[in-house]
Amino acid sequence: MMMTRQTIRVLITDDSGMARGLLRAILEDEPGIEVVGEACNGSEAVTLAASLRPDLITMDLNMPVMTGMQAIEEIMHTKAVPILVVSSESDAEKAYEALRLGALEVMSKPDYSPEEAAEFVAKVRLLAGVPVITHLRRRMADFVTPVIRPVEPLATLPNYRQVFAIASSTGGPQALASLLPALGAHFPAPVLIAQHMSDGFVEGMAHWLSTLCLMPVKVAEEGEVLQPGQVYVSPSEQHLTISRSHRVVLAKRTEKDIYRPSCDALLTSVAEAYGKNAIGIIMTGMGRDGSKGMAAIHQQGGITLAQDEASSVIYGMNQEAVNAGVVDKVLPLAELAMEMQHIIDLKPEGWRASQQRGTP
Repeated sequence: MMMTRQTIRVLITDDSGMARGLLRAILEDEPGIEVVGEACNGSEAVTLAASLRPDLITMDLNMPVMTGMQAIEEIMHTKAVPILVVSSESDAEKAYEALRLGALEVMSKPDYSPEEAAEFVAKVRLLAGVPVITHLRRRMADFVTPVIRPVEPLATLPNYRQVFAIASSTGGPQALASLLPALGAHFPAPVLIAQHMSDGFVEGMAHWLSTLCLMPVKVAEEGEVLQPGQVYVSPSEQHLTISRSHRVVLAKRTEKDIYRPSCDALLTSVAEAYGKNAIGIIMTGMGRDGSKGMAAIHQQGGITLAQDEASSVIYGMNQEAVNAGVVDKVLPLAELAMEMQHIIDLKPEGWRASQQRGTP
């Protein structure tokens, strides 16, 4: 259940008094939001989270006494509260590790611009109503970067026909961290990702995902030819699109663009480049981005999948596509990787026939 209380109570955590003051000033200008406390380190955040019972905590990562990472783990172990990581771009990789500990979203620290302030407020309003669960405390060994086993060179993988394009927003990094490792090392198709995020955090997310996956993960570069067994992440400063010659084309972002990067731009270009061999997957996230692109794939005879409501942090983008009638199958997050493999094994035509017969 989403929260129904009118006033959102926020605890701000940052060792910089200037940063705390800026966040407070932004939030106090907003109706229905109250800053109930400020913490200058992780230890204070843990104490105030227990005594003030805020609806949301903003959390910096690099702080004295107790880091933001340590505070997130402690808070999520004792009394789970929605946490928004608000940190610098230099902390990008740490920020995504914080999501594994239970934080809901990461963003760069806003400045005085109206656009960044509005984005910050929007995230606070949205995440304050997200149900969170207590996380078991993790062993120190869990934080060690896994050893990546050698994988077959891309050149030895079979030629691919299908391409998978994934659209995600709020809750997306956590969902991708579950989905991508389940595909294994030899998934015989390119996987393209448009994940909404703040500028400066893409490289950190790609590297974080690469430590979890057996497939290589990289930020897409202009002009490169798509390869099977490779995950391509869209930069946030540009929109990832694919040409009819199956090359990466990075489109410039304009002031009118609401979402960065655009899921619709990726999905639509994949529909045009691959037709019936395009597979679109729309996952957790707020807003309407991706629905038009899923419709384009659907109209071209491609396959469209959506993450279900129960496994989504926010059932927004995927709900829009489902309600538009452009999704072939809705699945829990835990079953998406298996469905992707079924599509590879059966080929699109065989997969569609299996759905008509009602077989899994």
